[in-house]
Amino acid sequence: MRSSSVHAKRHRASRHSHQRGVAIISALLVVALSAIIVSGLLWRQQVQVRRIENQRLLAQAQWISRSALDWTRLILRSEADSAPTVTYLGGVWGVPIAKTRLSDFLGQIGDVRAQQGASTYLSGSIEDAQAKFNLRNLVSTPTPGLLVINVQEIASFQRLLTLLGLDASLAKTVALQIRAGLAQSATRFQAQSTTAAAASPASTIAAIAQGGGTGGGNFTDDPGLADADSNAPVAPLQMINVESLLDVPGFSPEAVEKLRPFVTVLPTTTSVNMNTASAEVIAATVPGMSLSQAQAFVARRETVFFHDVGNVTLALTGAGVKADAVDTSQMDVTTKYFLIHGRVQHERAEVDRTTLLYRDPATHTTRIVYVRDQL
Repeated sequence: MRSSSVHAKRHRASRHSHQRGVAIISALLVVALSAIIVSGLLWRQQVQVRRIENQRLLAQAQWISRSALDWTRLILRSEADSAPTVTYLGGVWGVPIAKTRLSDFLGQIGDVRAQQGASTYLSGSIEDAQAKFNLRNLVSTPTPGLLVINVQEIASFQRLLTLLGLDASLAKTVALQIRAGLAQSATRFQAQSTTAAAASPASTIAAIAQGGGTGGGNFTDDPGLADADSNAPVAPLQMINVESLLDVPGFSPEAVEKLRPFVTVLPTTTSVNMNTASAEVIAATVPGMSLSQAQAFVARRETVFFHDVGNVTLALTGAGVKADAVDTSQMDVTTKYFLIHGRVQHERAEVDRTTLLYRDPATHTTRIVYVRDQL
């Protein structure tokens, strides 16, 4: 009897200890599960807070970039007010801004605001867009709606391609591509930009914003080309930048990179600014001018800039170019289009932005043509 009683007590004690062990393990599992759930919620909350902070910093960086652009527009306008007929590399606009702390600018208006810009840096430069060969010149518009291949500009582009070691026959292909794209764009109704009013109508900026085409964007509801010079099955997109050359048959990424420093695509036809153009662009613009002659021309320009096209003609003839080969319609000494390259680093946020500005030669006011953020 006594042994069986002892055995029963031992059994009950073992069962109770087993139940306590299961309860402890269950409690530990509940605590662990709760910790995992809470840590997950905290992690999600931290990610959300971080995301909101990043959005706030990015928005602040974009506003700082916008303020810097307004400052740049003021510089370009004041520059034109002081020298309305000449744009040259020695101007204030041509001085790049190295990476500079924002507080260095704000420190003059109070230490409190200076501390606010201690972690923000600005850098940038202004580029003369008319210092490059404008591919838009390959197609002229003598009357609204009429698109004509410009043989003279094609010859200039062929010379530039040859100087860079590229196939000169691509010049006509590019001209046909541009004409085909413009044929589906609202800009086909733009007249030749021979005057300031014709060069910068409000409709031009609106057309660039729309991208042309009745279907919206760069697309069209009426595909296909009624053009004997091209057998393309669909109408190509309008050429808006140098990267658009990749859509032209015969151009490789390497060829586009080689062309990038010397060509651009602007909304209207433009002249080459002989005060800022490179030797390659000058040699391509002036028939019969060698690259060495163009380099000598640029070297002479470093000592004194040209006040008018007449000075340019005298300098070209002095460099050995025949006077009858100089076409003054392709040249100018002032600029209407500028590319603004700016970078803002605001704590973790960074905005790298390129803006094309148009400066009215009559009123000197500036307008934004497009803004592109570099990814």
